[in-house]
Amino acid sequence: MSKKELTYKQALEELENILQELENEDVDVDKMSSMVKRAMELIQFCKSKLMKTKEDVENAIKMVEKNE
Repeated sequence: MSKKELTYKQALEELENILQELENEDVDVDKMSSMVKRAMELIQFCKSKLMKTKEDVENAIKMVEKNE
């Protein structure tokens, strides 16, 4: 079975959950380390999605302007 692709919305929700857990003072250091690593992965994923979307919008605008 193929792994379902992560969406931007899902990544943000997971980041919010990680933040809530990290704000809890009872988080184990080992768990905290893995949570921070996962948060960094999610942040990079979100940044990549935003950059790709920005490029797509800019390309669409260029195409519209070219056809005018």
